[in-house]
Amino acid sequence: MAVLVPPDQEPLERQHVLRLEVGGAESNVACGLAALGHRVAWVSRVGDDPLGRRVLADLQGRGVDVRGVETDPDRPTGVYFKDTGPVGTGTYYYRRGSAATRMSPDLAKACHARLVHLSGITMALSDSCADLVAEIVVRRAVPGATVSFDVNHRPALWRHRDPATALLEPARRADIVFVGRDEAETLWGTVKTEEIRDLLAPAAVIVVKDAEHGATAYTADGGEVFVAAPHSRIVERVGAGDAFAAGYLAAHLEGRGPAVALRLGHLMAAAALATGGDVPTAPDRAELDRLLTLDEEEWSTLRLG
Repeated sequence: MAVLVPPDQEPLERQHVLRLEVGGAESNVACGLAALGHRVAWVSRVGDDPLGRRVLADLQGRGVDVRGVETDPDRPTGVYFKDTGPVGTGTYYYRRGSAATRMSPDLAKACHARLVHLSGITMALSDSCADLVAEIVVRRAVPGATVSFDVNHRPALWRHRDPATALLEPARRADIVFVGRDEAETLWGTVKTEEIRDLLAPAAVIVVKDAEHGATAYTADGGEVFVAAPHSRIVERVGAGDAFAAGYLAAHLEGRGPAVALRLGHLMAAAALATGGDVPTAPDRAELDRLLTLDEEEWSTLRLG
């Protein structure tokens, strides 16, 4: 979708000029994977309008295949505004009636991949979008694909349905599920990471993110790996979760273990935290690979940004 971003921390209502960018949960992950050297496609719907063309051009420029994207001649491209400030960034979504809200299970036919990633944001857009997520995550419409699901709870998008019930089934049925400890507590009342693990079982891999503290990966064989988050400079938090997912999934596709995957997730998230845009410039891959080999003591003292 299109994103309008203020140039500074003045409230949105006082701004005269906004910067036009591109963002969105799944497209952010796609851009992150492409930046890490992976072949990736984004499947969605945009309007036949300037914003839709900007979205497609931007993603193509970042190395994302957009040939599976449908263009809607009647409905507009979705947009959201960022309202930056000293205590955080607010987001205002204008997606009701957008082209993306008309996504349906038929879109799954365009998916042919080793891994498919979706989020709870897509589920919240419309009933047909929720059906699309169920088609891929629950009914496994993409044969042989590993299915990744990021809970990505956005309360502003869930005005007419209960997100706790809707998000629980795909979170349990995905092969890899990402969830923040805080959002799990909001949705399901879980407090500890172990409670989230127990709730979301039998998901094969459950990745619980706990902001600046770190992240834990639970695997189906009973494994548990925690990796602390390195100290990072924070400009804005929007997009950091998507960058983390891109890093983790890149390592997974490369056959690396959960500890390395969590580290690469943290490194990509740190790059996102250091910028005001949804999609950060990924660090040099050689430098990332060097940081992945740090010993525990070196990792614990790592400072980024």
